Amino acid sequence: MTNRPEGDARAERAAAGRAERNERREAARQRAQKHRTQQKRRQRGARLGIQIGIGVVLLAAATVVTLVLVQSAQPAGPGPSNMSQGGITIGKGLQAQTAGSTPSASASDGAGSVHITTYIDYLCPTCGQFEKANGDYIEGLVESGAATVDIHPIAILANRSQGTKYSLRAANAAACVADKSPDRFFAFNKALFAEQPQEGTAGLSDADLVSVVRSVDGMRSQRAIADCIQDQTYARWVTERTNDVTDGKIPGSDLSSFPGTPLVLVNGQQYELTAPITNDDFRTFVLSAAGSTDSTPTPTTTPSATPTRTPSATPSAG
Repeated sequence: MTNRPEGDARAERAAAGRAERNERREAARQRAQKHRTQQKRRQRGARLGIQIGIGVVLLAAATVVTLVLVQSAQPAGPGPSNMSQGGITIGKGLQAQTAGSTPSASASDGAGSVHITTYIDYLCPTCGQFEKANGDYIEGLVESGAATVDIHPIAILANRSQGTKYSLRAANAAACVADKSPDRFFAFNKALFAEQPQEGTAGLSDADLVSVVRSVDGMRSQRAIADCIQDQTYARWVTERTNDVTDGKIPGSDLSSFPGTPLVLVNGQQYELTAPITNDDFRTFVLSAAGSTDSTPTPTTTPSATPTRTPSATPSAG
């Protein structure tokens, strides 16, 4: 057996050691490379997931915005058929002139006939003052057939009730009554003013408005009216009508701008509010606008006490 020199053996062992170390380094390098590749894949997947998530959120947000814009651009829909121009006409016996009915003789343009038009907000304090001073007088004229009255509920003070939008909800309730029980509209209008809250308060709740409906004798379709109030069926229509009126589209008048609530017209002539508001002054204006003091009867009811607050003729933002 041939013996190799000791030096050769050491050289071989050293070479073998170097080869083993190189193999370990290569294996470690490959593992590191594999780890980095997997890490990059996870990062790309995470970024892609985030991008997809952001895209979904943005798409959802865009969808919501689009729906809001589409809904806001859609017309409010028809109001009550008995309020085709935004108001309801009340004639002899306090009966409503409903869609398809024949107008009463007092609505003609003959000498002595009186046609009163009012634009009111159920939160407006000056409207309450006018109602208190002249409501009974107007009721007597209309009930006797000496006059008709068009009542237009609007909501210019919708932002004056601690966020509850009382003006809007009350006008919606009036529209519900005009639709479901029109012959009791005049009585409901009167009852709302009798329960009028102060401007700046939360006003009546929807449940309170339903209670006012139920307090009016002879009110029909009370359940349907209550549902209409709760659902705010005519709220968008009231808002649209309010915007039209404040923009100067005022049926029953030649006015090009809205002076504020209450706007009261007699045979198309604007009644200028006095301070204080008195029945004597309005009665004189009615007789003058009628064209004949002899043909306009005086109602038997006694006017309410005259209010002392100064009216405000400037509408607030709705």
